[in-house]
Amino acid sequence: MSAPFPLEPTAAEAQRAIAEEFAFFGDWSERYQYLIDLGRKLPDFPETWKTEEHRLHGCQSMVWIVPSGDASQLEFAAASDSAIVSGLVFLALRVYSGRSAAEILATEPDYVAAIGLGKHLSPTRSNGLAALLAFIRDHARSVS
Repeated sequence: MSAPFPLEPTAAEAQRAIAEEFAFFGDWSERYQYLIDLGRKLPDFPETWKTEEHRLHGCQSMVWIVPSGDASQLEFAAASDSAIVSGLVFLALRVYSGRSAAEILATEPDYVAAIGLGKHLSPTRSNGLAALLAFIRDHARSVS
């Protein structure tokens, strides 16, 4: 799979870049639109991967995630059937995909609070985002 991530050299720099980008927007309707735009930038996700085996449970929307790599570099491919959730997936992959298991485990998802997602996502989307982040960390823990 061709890996567009990481975009930044470290997870910390990715989180800082995300916070800076979201700071440009004055209101949440603009931020939601930006999330939708980011979701459209997710790499193609093969239809054959959209199986129960790869489905992330805990999300109201359909989300599929496929990890690859080893402790030195983990890649995550993911997709969702929801435009906003696809944007949330993009942000998580931007921070964590293409990183070592150690870096993933050492990096709390501070960007979630930094851009105000916790306050502006519905409870079901918040739970789904938490499930996605937990999956990434659990996978990193399992290979380290």
